[in-house]
Amino acid sequence: MFNVTKKSIQWGPEELTLETGKVARQADGSVIATLGETSVMANVTYAREQKPGQDFFPLTVHYQEKTYAAGKIPGGFFKREGRPSEKETLTSRLIDRPIRPLFVPGFKNEVLVIVTVLSHDLVNDPDIVGMIAASAALTISGVPFMGPIGAARVGFSNGEYVLNPEVSDMDQLRMNPEQRLDLVVAGTKDAVMMVESEAYELSEAEMLGAVKFGHDAMQPVIDLIIDFAEACAKEPFDFQPADYSALYAKVKKAGEEQMRAAFAIRDKQARVNAISAARDAVKATLSEEDLADANLGSAFKKLESAILRGDIISGGARIDGRDNRTVRPIVSEVGILPRTHGSALFTRGETQGLVITTLGTGDDEQIIDALHGNYRSNFLLHYNFPPYSVGEVGRFGPPGRREIGHGKLAWRALQAVLPAPTDFPYTIRVVSEITESNGSSSMASVCGGSLSMMDAGVPLKAPVAGVAMGLILEDDGKYAVLTDILGDEDHLGDMDFKVAGTENGITSLQMDIKVAGITPTIMEEALAQAKDGRLHILAEMAKALTAGRSEFSAHAPRIETMTIPTDKIREVIGSGGKVIREIVEVSGAKVDINDDGVIKIASANADAIKKAYDMIYSIVAEPEEGKIYTGKVVKLVDFGAFVNFFGKRDGLVHVSQIANKRLQHPNEILKEGQEVKVKLLGFDDRGKVRLGMKMVDQETGEELSAEKQEKADAE
Repeated sequence: MFNVTKKSIQWGPEELTLETGKVARQADGSVIATLGETSVMANVTYAREQKPGQDFFPLTVHYQEKTYAAGKIPGGFFKREGRPSEKETLTSRLIDRPIRPLFVPGFKNEVLVIVTVLSHDLVNDPDIVGMIAASAALTISGVPFMGPIGAARVGFSNGEYVLNPEVSDMDQLRMNPEQRLDLVVAGTKDAVMMVESEAYELSEAEMLGAVKFGHDAMQPVIDLIIDFAEACAKEPFDFQPADYSALYAKVKKAGEEQMRAAFAIRDKQARVNAISAARDAVKATLSEEDLADANLGSAFKKLESAILRGDIISGGARIDGRDNRTVRPIVSEVGILPRTHGSALFTRGETQGLVITTLGTGDDEQIIDALHGNYRSNFLLHYNFPPYSVGEVGRFGPPGRREIGHGKLAWRALQAVLPAPTDFPYTIRVVSEITESNGSSSMASVCGGSLSMMDAGVPLKAPVAGVAMGLILEDDGKYAVLTDILGDEDHLGDMDFKVAGTENGITSLQMDIKVAGITPTIMEEALAQAKDGRLHILAEMAKALTAGRSEFSAHAPRIETMTIPTDKIREVIGSGGKVIREIVEVSGAKVDINDDGVIKIASANADAIKKAYDMIYSIVAEPEEGKIYTGKVVKLVDFGAFVNFFGKRDGLVHVSQIANKRLQHPNEILKEGQEVKVKLLGFDDRGKVRLGMKMVDQETGEELSAEKQEKADAE
């Protein structure tokens, strides 16, 4: 009934298996990839015909995690998987980016790739397995795909690169001081196609070494997919790219001069309007048949690309007049919003980010429900890209894939320099509002986020800056690496290579390639040029702020932490939470306690924090023998006075210990409710507290010297 094909290799410490022929047999390509006990299924379908008038390539990639894969039931009321999680969205983008450039140019038939996690062993991350499964499914589907690609995750621990480190090693990277890198690399046999990473100030050489290590490590996977495809691949789809050379010749003849003049305009909006006018002028010269041709858009893009790329390759100036290494003018401002905890406006050329930092308490931490378990994050970064930032009308609503991806990239760049939660017990939320955009708004979010957090008083280990690099690569091997690319240079170029870091090293790297990969030589040059750009931007940022402010905003909460023995947690919380509610009500502070006994006390009022601290301390602390306390007389008896001196603890001051003279009854000196200073003398055989007054100066609270006690006895 089934015609199963199955191939396996030993890949690192685990066995990698590809299987097809048993499941989803009506898909054009279906592969289940298994690494260890993590299994991911990729299914590929594609349309046999191009939609009329289709002028772009409609590739859609969906990665989905099923909770049954880890033996879990979804949370929430409906008990089924809902909208994609951040991990699912980011992994969908991760799979899309390296495969998209490898479809035959001109192919515009709809392609759908659905990647489903079926089993997760909590050791091997399913994102890498999913990329491999998608690559294999595309390779055997018959779709015109110039793959396969391989993928690998690379860690860097104790000076050694690690292939596909376990999920537990990479989870919340900044909590694991031994692990300095989480890098995902994908590529073909000959070149790297995509890089995504977060790092802890790695040098350019260390980062380049990690990319090379990952590319080498994926070669057995590529060989496996080729061997697998030779056994089960379908006949290739008969696709011949449309020949629109005649149409392009007409477009070029009618519009080259006006289009070249438009690209000479440095202001973005004026240039956009001029390019649009040039397109309209060309269309006015074309026939109805030419106007209806689905390749008209490709012809225009080819002309625009030839003009921009030709000028740069020939050694001319870029669109805005810069050379290949110069960063656009930068203006950095901080503290521009009166009520926020921290704010910054970072402007680089025609790209601008308004970035705001808010400090919160432990209650504000984000609970992340992942396949491998729940965990909390105390650092959030959200990126918004409204249509007005590019002078357009368009969709406005919840964040899309691009916004989630750009926000995560900025998050990765900044998380490496955050203080430890034990040193700075705040939840930090950074929001980047992109108010203008002409290239690399994600890197503007990194720069603005760094400044905004420092303005809020976050003690970052070092400021972070980011820069986007571009590439023009011609068929004859000539190329140019561009620093701080514009939107047009990204759109019409061959690479978007984002590098962020401190002056000491790289904290994040993301690379997208639109051609069939780049060589290590080009990548090395791009990293070196990016370092120069990053250091320049850091110097410009330093004109506004160089470190976290010593004082918080008046509107930010203050948080103090204290640690109590875990066996005292129950006493602080009380039955049904009665005690901790009383502490909050009486003090006015917010109190959060975790299972390790770490208590965070938060309030904008320092007196409220002290009140809550003292109330908790009185519950959990033990009185110390020999220490002097201030107490209150609660009861008088013939043989002494009971004094409440430590929280709810009472002790007895024997009548002989009240004064340096003989008393018939304690009421000769004391009365109930009177405040007194007492010294803890010790505990009797039954654990009762013994207190003394006569050796303590009742005015100052200081212990009397032997001479003063003798003098008092004499009196």
